[in-house]
Amino acid sequence: MTDWRACRAVAEQGRAAARRRAAPGRAGPLRGGLRPGFYPGGMDEPNHQEGVGDPDGFQRLWTPHRMAYIKGENKPTGTDPGDGCPFCRIPTLSDEEGLIVARGDGVYAVLNLYPYNGGHTLVCPYRHVADYTELDTHETAELAEFTKRTMTALRKASGAHGFNVGMNLGTVAGAGIAAHLHQHIVPRWGGDTNFMPVVGQTKVLPQLLSDTRSMLAEAWPDH
Repeated sequence: MTDWRACRAVAEQGRAAARRRAAPGRAGPLRGGLRPGFYPGGMDEPNHQEGVGDPDGFQRLWTPHRMAYIKGENKPTGTDPGDGCPFCRIPTLSDEEGLIVARGDGVYAVLNLYPYNGGHTLVCPYRHVADYTELDTHETAELAEFTKRTMTALRKASGAHGFNVGMNLGTVAGAGIAAHLHQHIVPRWGGDTNFMPVVGQTKVLPQLLSDTRSMLAEAWPDH
């Protein structure tokens, strides 16, 4: 069978499965237009969801929490420290509330609230500076040292196979919060780039951020 015929056969099997799931009287997550997973007011039965559409072979992974990122919540309104910069506010919180892994004299390490991979950590200076050249000698040295310690902690805690390390300086370079410098340390594992992020544009994170923070803080090297 040629490749295109095989693909068409698989697609038809998916459509047939969807039709069976949608058939009247058949139990399944999409039967009868019910929206699974929503039980307001402690009800035993889900709400009936009105709508229109043709059943297909896809499953839907609803992630409403991502709307906070899409709508730009927690992003600063300007470039000054008083314009809601989260990197200026986080050090005023407890380690647990701010997801801080470790604190230094001039920089600190904090988990990314919207991680590319589990354990995605940011190293930030306390000072509100936008460009790498604005760091003083001590901040530059400590940022490099905290980057190394983050990698060591991630290897110890999660067995990371490799890392993406770097900065996005300026909005045009992809910085989400360009006004306050921060370095990304993203742990990588063999096979972590699969169909979910590539095709489905979805990252599956196996651990709560609070648990990841505790794990990395425990594995953090003193020097």
